[in-house]
Amino acid sequence: MSPPRPRTFVPQSRYADARRQSSADGTEDRGSAEPRRRKPRDRALVIVITGHGKGKSTSAFGMLMRSWARGYRCGVFQFVKSGKWKVGEAKAAAQLGGIDWEKMGDGWSWLSRDLEESADLAREGWDEITYPIKWGWIDVADVVATLRDRPGFQHVVITGRDAAPELIELADLVSEVTKVKHPMDAGIRAQQGIEW
Repeated sequence: MSPPRPRTFVPQSRYADARRQSSADGTEDRGSAEPRRRKPRDRALVIVITGHGKGKSTSAFGMLMRSWARGYRCGVFQFVKSGKWKVGEAKAAAQLGGIDWEKMGDGWSWLSRDLEESADLAREGWDEITYPIKWGWIDVADVVATLRDRPGFQHVVITGRDAAPELIELADLVSEVTKVKHPMDAGIRAQQGIEW
């Protein structure tokens, strides 16, 4: 078995140079906004993972890891998660390197001390975006237009309960996670390594 090839991550300002280099040396740049496609089947997708069961973010993070392993430039933008939280997925991403991770919220919305500030943070960062859309903090038509008209080749994964019908209509793939049983129903608190 041959050793793995070293991974190279190119800062955004150098995308054009990376694309020119990949064309010149025959390698493929899968990390820029407009990479050359290997196969005609490659198509940028919008994926929605919704429902009241546990596993929506976990599914999205699984796709993140697969994309990272295939050399895509990856990023996570979270609304609900506070920048103070030390979640396992963010720690793993930091260890892997090359994954942009932005936490733009102030924690669980139902514990917020200032819902207007939470709404402002929601407008800045779009993870768990289904909630701020449902609460009217972000206009669903604006979200749909932004996703539909996004430049380049970008897969987008949206997670959260109660996805708006407009998001479901736009999406190429929609999965609904249904809760059958959860430890919290039996009074078992959230645990490190399981919930975060």
